[in-house]
Amino acid sequence: MEKTILNDVTELDNYSKAVINVVEKTGPAVVSISVGSQSLRQGGEQVAAGSGLIIAPDGYVVTNDHVVSSGEKLSVILHDGSSFTATVIGKDPATDLAVIRATGDGFNHAAFGNSANLKVGQLVVAIGNPFGFQSSVTAGVVSALGRSLRGRDGRLIENIIQHTAPLNPGNSGGPLVNTQNLVIGINTAIIGMAQNIGFAIPSNTAEWVVPQLLANGHVRRGYLGIGGQTGPLNRRVILFHTLKTDSAVRVMTVDSQGPAAKAGILQGDWIISLDDQMVASIDDIHRFLGHWTPDHTVEIGILRGTEKLKKTVMPLVN
Repeated sequence: MEKTILNDVTELDNYSKAVINVVEKTGPAVVSISVGSQSLRQGGEQVAAGSGLIIAPDGYVVTNDHVVSSGEKLSVILHDGSSFTATVIGKDPATDLAVIRATGDGFNHAAFGNSANLKVGQLVVAIGNPFGFQSSVTAGVVSALGRSLRGRDGRLIENIIQHTAPLNPGNSGGPLVNTQNLVIGINTAIIGMAQNIGFAIPSNTAEWVVPQLLANGHVRRGYLGIGGQTGPLNRRVILFHTLKTDSAVRVMTVDSQGPAAKAGILQGDWIISLDDQMVASIDDIHRFLGHWTPDHTVEIGILRGTEKLKKTVMPLVN
């Protein structure tokens, strides 16, 4: 019995050391973000708050789009209590990520790790400012990988990390960190009625989005110029064309000046493939265009009545 107790204490110490190390190394790069309306400049009240992560010594901060989208005046508060004004550099509602910049330089900053290397069960630490309690720390494990969440613009955010580190309002935009002090996610959401179910945008997504926000202020994605609706395909058509899906996207509207119209796609057509990748839903189109390489044509497979056609489209960049 005595030997077991000693082993338990040793394991607890190792766990504690791992969490403490993360807090000491990454904690100084975590900030509180205060968001106010125009009236805040005349002494008005704060309208929102969240967390963020400094990713460069000259004050660039990654956070959630939903944290900074509701106000006009931003301020960043460091772990030592010092405060700096900030401006929005770019936002991407489709991934709920944003970059802001705090005035000043010489800031502590953190590095992204490779979220593709995450394993279910591994220890992770969340640092943030829930309910305004600055630099709060919680720990948990990765409980699932490859989840999907729907963003504010209706698109799916892919490869979401589910974890058990407790989150509360105000944690949004703060980092999820592994025991190597690498940021492997940006916390974005909780399920209000559940316990210890939190979600984070993977660091690999952030590393794809952030450079585009720095360069353009937004993420460049393909645009077809159509409005569509997911629906079931006729069973006879599926069998006749040996399709591998029983649903597709029906074209409901076509922008007369858009790429799809120029390629001859009509209202009422069914989109069944993009470059030979099957399309079963609107999400499939969003997913494809999100990773589409600009200035490359796309071959769109459509059904028009019972006829199967292919159209070559050059998407525009939004």
